[in-house]
Amino acid sequence: MEDTVGIARNSNRITGTHYLHLTGDTALRRVIGAVIVGNCFEWFDYIAYSFFSVVIAKLFFPTEDPVISLLLTLGTLGVGLFVRPLGGLWLGAYADRVGRNAALTLTITLMTVGTALIALAPTYAQIGIAAPVIIVLARLLQGFAVGGEMGSAAALLIERIPPNRQNYYTSWIQAGVGMSILLSAGFGFYLTSQLDPSALNSWGWRMPFLLGILLGPIGLYIRRQVANHVQAGKSSNARTPLREIFHLHLRSTITGMGLTALWTICSYVLLFYIPTYSAAALHLPIVIGFSAVLVGGLTAFCLTPIMGFLADRHGARRFLVGAAASIFALAYPMFALINVHPGIVTLLMFQLVFGVLIACYEGAVLAVLANLFPNRVRSSGIAVSYNAAVILFGGFAAVILTWLIAVTGSNLAPAFYVMGAAAISALAGICYRNSEPGSN
Repeated sequence: MEDTVGIARNSNRITGTHYLHLTGDTALRRVIGAVIVGNCFEWFDYIAYSFFSVVIAKLFFPTEDPVISLLLTLGTLGVGLFVRPLGGLWLGAYADRVGRNAALTLTITLMTVGTALIALAPTYAQIGIAAPVIIVLARLLQGFAVGGEMGSAAALLIERIPPNRQNYYTSWIQAGVGMSILLSAGFGFYLTSQLDPSALNSWGWRMPFLLGILLGPIGLYIRRQVANHVQAGKSSNARTPLREIFHLHLRSTITGMGLTALWTICSYVLLFYIPTYSAAALHLPIVIGFSAVLVGGLTAFCLTPIMGFLADRHGARRFLVGAAASIFALAYPMFALINVHPGIVTLLMFQLVFGVLIACYEGAVLAVLANLFPNRVRSSGIAVSYNAAVILFGGFAAVILTWLIAVTGSNLAPAFYVMGAAAISALAGICYRNSEPGSN
């Protein structure tokens, strides 16, 4: 096929905007590849901190109470959330005004710098209070970068694919996140199973972050190569995209936040938090938690594009509402199962069940979220909805759940948290159909 970009404008009945349809298969594959690879690398760097939070707690936030150390570390995970909306607002507006590729190049650069700071940071025993300060600074950079990643990536991709294939193609962005979970959990499994605790605490925990430093330039190169081949990224020059979002698209923004509630809980609670939960609440070796997450991440990675393909054929709303209702119904019994029978078998069952349901939801949610907003403010709209919901529902989930378990003495607290998010997202899925007459 010719490596060219054909411009075919297709009216979008939902937003009244237009799509740039890539007629060259090679060009389309390059855009998809750039979005997925870059997104995967960025989330790998971001997720690795969550998976190694137990080790980082001992090295950078030492206290006499291990629960307080863990809370401080998880709180630092949440520190990045405070700047995620700022990153989303600024980078989303930057992408709408200047271009998608420019914003994506900036996000991966900032993420690589933040990852390098974590990888090379001296511990508290070596330099004292400066050590956690460096970690906080690194998480601020990472949070700012990831705040603008999803909106810019989704906007770049969805504006260059046919309307009847949007769920399938955007589902690959989520598959990229699934791949990053696999990479992070794979590192965690290998390091915790092959290294003794002294080696893991001394240098082993740094290995994923050192890899992240190497992955950053690779992702940056790939995205720059796409920019050379595809005139992609510039939108319709909205001068004040944020003002337009809040004045003209407030209802869509609220709907988008509702849709993102369960989306973020799926990642932060049902996947990222499980190694910490299995070690702290179930008192299992941390390697078991990593093993289970490998299965959940692999299930979500493999099935998400398939669910996106099916959502294009049968309607995204069915998948969103159906998956949300199923997660609501199964959250309590599945958490009860792993508490009554803690072990590798039940954790694998837990991850398999939720891996399938996560794929059902995430295969459809990103295209729906993107289509809530017109092209001229799409990056900003996604960034605002997505990051606001992450702060409200997902980002501090690990801290909240660790505290709730400690205060109530019940390991089932996460189940009710998941159920609440599932109810909100199911309602948002219904509202999406009612408020968007052209939606599927």
